[in-house]
Order: sequence, then structure tokens, then C-alpha cells
Amino acid sequence: MRNILDFEKNISDLQKKITKLRESGSDKSSLIEVNEQIEQIKFKIDKKLSEIYKKLTPWHKLQVARHSNRPHFLDYIKILIPDFEPLSGDRLFREDPAIICGVGTFKNKSVMIIGNEKGNDTESRIKHNFGMAKPEGYRKALRIMKLAEKFSLPLITLIDTPGAYPGVGAEQRGQSEAIAKCIEVSLSLRIPTLSVIIGEGGSGGAIAIGTTNKILMLEHAIYSVISPEGCASILWKNAKHAEEAATAMKITAQDLQKLKIIDEIIPEPIGGAHRNASQIIKNVGEAIKKSLNEIIDLDSQNLIDLRRRKYLMIANQSL
Repeated sequence: MRNILDFEKNISDLQKKITKLRESGSDKSSLIEVNEQIEQIKFKIDKKLSEIYKKLTPWHKLQVARHSNRPHFLDYIKILIPDFEPLSGDRLFREDPAIICGVGTFKNKSVMIIGNEKGNDTESRIKHNFGMAKPEGYRKALRIMKLAEKFSLPLITLIDTPGAYPGVGAEQRGQSEAIAKCIEVSLSLRIPTLSVIIGEGGSGGAIAIGTTNKILMLEHAIYSVISPEGCASILWKNAKHAEEAATAMKITAQDLQKLKIIDEIIPEPIGGAHRNASQIIKNVGEAIKKSLNEIIDLDSQNLIDLRRRKYLMIANQSL
């Protein structure tokens, strides 16, 4: 049984019934009846999930965005860019597996890709540092941005990180400078750029690879300057106020679209992306294709001007 979130507890009993029916070892004569019962229960589950997910609070959406079964960068790349060729290293220090970069073909177009990878089990999560990049990860991303511009390739980024890694070593190696340089170069790239927030978009760690012409966001993803827990610890001196902070911070796709920070919301399957990976990957692919086609033929100066106007408008909103 997949991980059930706290606010989904009322469907847990229904899923247990399905498990029992499948394990009942029914003979062939009653198998059709069992399958019919399972389908009826599945219909009830979908109906309940649809009702629940229509009323999600920002705190609930944060839990969905962090769900361990949610598809990650490599899941998307495997389907959307099957000829993906990774490009590693920052040419200064070492490789950082928290950010994966490479080149490949998307819908018959050659593209450069950058994304955060969190991992999907204990071993891979440790390897990828839970998607929290270090300076060498951002300097690798910077190298790929410049490479994309050199070869006139559109740049696509998939964002899913709680934030940049805050360790002492990372700070000593210039974490803030690496992030700032990524943002600076992103604003001046003479190629079409597009980002998709597929899970968590945490702080400067997300903005470093998300300062693009188009920003798309999954329906239950989040995008924020700090985690709600971190915000609550600062403002209320107590992380127990994280749920209240999540609402105040306007972290959801719906809030951010109203604020004109993101351009499009990509719908998720009933019950979230973690319940139907193939469907959400298909949805993301279609959304990227549509948005990329809107900017692919713009000249370089127009792309730069549109990007700068976009972020100046966002900055002016906060004044």
C-alpha cells in the first residue's frame, strides 16, 4: 500500500479492502465478482480523493509536493528524453549528483536539460543529497547554461529541491556566489528558457535554475523563499506554526499564478502525481511542448527583454 498522508486517512480502509480481496485466493468462478467489487471500491476511492484534493490547504499541498513516491527528475527524463546524455562536473571542484545536466531530444528538438534529483530510496537519496545542491552543482548548471547558449539550444529545467545545501563546506566554497551567478547568467541567456516546478521549489536553490522565460508548476507543487517550518521558527520562534506559515507565505501554484509569478499550472492526476506517474509525465511533456513553441522562434534580444520585464514586474510587486 502506498504511503497515505494524514488528510487521506478516510480512504485507508477502502484500500485495505482491495488488498484483502486480492489476497482472498478466490476460485475462477468468483473471480469476476471479486474484480467487480475491486472496481467499485476503486471508483469510491477516486471519488473521495477528488473531493479531498479539491479542498487541499497550502499545508496539505506541501505534504503532497514532498511525497516520497512522487516522480522525480530521472523519472521524467527517462520518458520525455530517452536519448538523454548526461554532462557532468563543474570543471573546478567535482561532480554534484544533486543536480543532473545533459543534452537530448525533446519532441524532435535538441535541448539542454538541468534538474534537481532527490532520489527514490535511502541509498539514492543519500547519493543525491536529497536534491540539495552544493556550489559545484550550481557551477555545473552554469556551465551547461553557457553551453546551451553556445550551441543555440533551448534550455529546460525541472525543479524539485528543498533548497541549496547549507553546510559549512558549501558556504566556504561560495554557495551564495554560485547561486547569484546562475541567476545573473540566466537573465542574459540568448536562448529560449523554460522551467517546471515538479515538487518543491525551495529558496535560492530553486531560483538559481528557475529564472527562465516561462515558469510552469504542477498543481500540487510549492515554491517559496523558505520552508514553512523555517519561516515559523523565525517569526514565531516555534516550528509548530508551520501550517499557519504555509498559508501566509502563498506557496501554492494557485496563489503564485494569481501573483503572476508562474505562467501555467499543470494539472495532476486524481490524488496527486504520486498516484499516476505516467499520466503526470505525459501532462508535463505536453505543457513543455506548448510553452516552448510559444517562445522558440523569438529572437535573442526579445527573449532577454521578455525575461527581464517578467522579473522586474515580480520585484515591483513586492515593493
